[in-house]
Amino acid sequence: MQKSPLRAVHESAGARLRPEEAGGQVITYGDVPAEYAAGTQEGALLLDVTTRGLLTVMGKDARDFLHRILANDIKGLTSGQGNRNLLLTGKGKIVSMFDLCCLGQGFLLSTPPGQAGPLRDALDMYLFTEDVTLADETEAHAPIEIVGPGAAEIIESVLPDFDPTSDTPHTFQFVPFHLDDSDDSDAAAMTKVTPMLVAGRSGFRLETEPEHVAELWRVLQEFGATPGGLVAYDSLRAESVAGEFGRDITDDVYPQEARLEDAFSLTKGCYIGQEVVAKIDTYGGLNKRLFRLRVSHDDPVAPGTRILRSIDGESRDLGVVTTWAYSFEADGGVVLGYLKRKHQEPGTEFLLGETGATAVLQD
Repeated sequence: MQKSPLRAVHESAGARLRPEEAGGQVITYGDVPAEYAAGTQEGALLLDVTTRGLLTVMGKDARDFLHRILANDIKGLTSGQGNRNLLLTGKGKIVSMFDLCCLGQGFLLSTPPGQAGPLRDALDMYLFTEDVTLADETEAHAPIEIVGPGAAEIIESVLPDFDPTSDTPHTFQFVPFHLDDSDDSDAAAMTKVTPMLVAGRSGFRLETEPEHVAELWRVLQEFGATPGGLVAYDSLRAESVAGEFGRDITDDVYPQEARLEDAFSLTKGCYIGQEVVAKIDTYGGLNKRLFRLRVSHDDPVAPGTRILRSIDGESRDLGVVTTWAYSFEADGGVVLGYLKRKHQEPGTEFLLGETGATAVLQD
């Protein structure tokens, strides 16, 4: 995984960071309640996602190739549009999850950190004689995200050419970011602005070149954005039941189990795994689904902790914890986890492994 070009900025600001070998993400800038409030109440929360991957898919056959492979619609997209998308196994389970943008006959696929290469290799397996070129361009871009009630206003202040009325998710625009740190008064870096869900809430992703992202990060703060990290981010997404690839969403999960209904199409026709996805939609039969549960104490609960319930005097294993977070909305600890069907009634109480804690399923 590449190092964030903002790491030195975070260190100089006194942010708490994970070790580089563990990803190097910002944990917090020091005031988690303020970071959370910026993402929910006033202003906007600014997040470093510069280690996300970028895969380009180019060539005259790129559209047809991706349309027959990927789970969401491709042929219906015009330049400037996009969607959340999936690559599935033949059995309908998730191989990769990414955000796709259409550039005419070319496409940009923004992946979770470290996933551009594996996605390229997975797609390459389906290439034969098509005119398609796959390239890992991760090092050429530096995305950051912003979420909160003031996000659009802050972006418009920093990027005056940004059109805030164009807020359809994944419909992006390129606008100039005028550089204050350049000797050329007309110098600008083209910045891609995409409305999308950030931590399960309406937000934006801003993508620019790595050499300009520190300046963009600084100016966004000057206009009111609050920098934050994983603690506030996890709180927001846990409250929204927004799973994260690699933590809550893995290769043993069907899209519907992870609440990814916006990432696949039921009408586009055949694609890898389509038959299974369609059968689940038509006949039901999900064995599990991702839910949020309120925990009886505020101590962290480890991913992988089993979710248990006593039924007729017998302890039954009914699911697994994938994320723990402190929820400011619930004023306490919450977990995300998969629960088996027939045990998904709000208000149901469970035991969390050997922790001694209980957890109540929330709406």
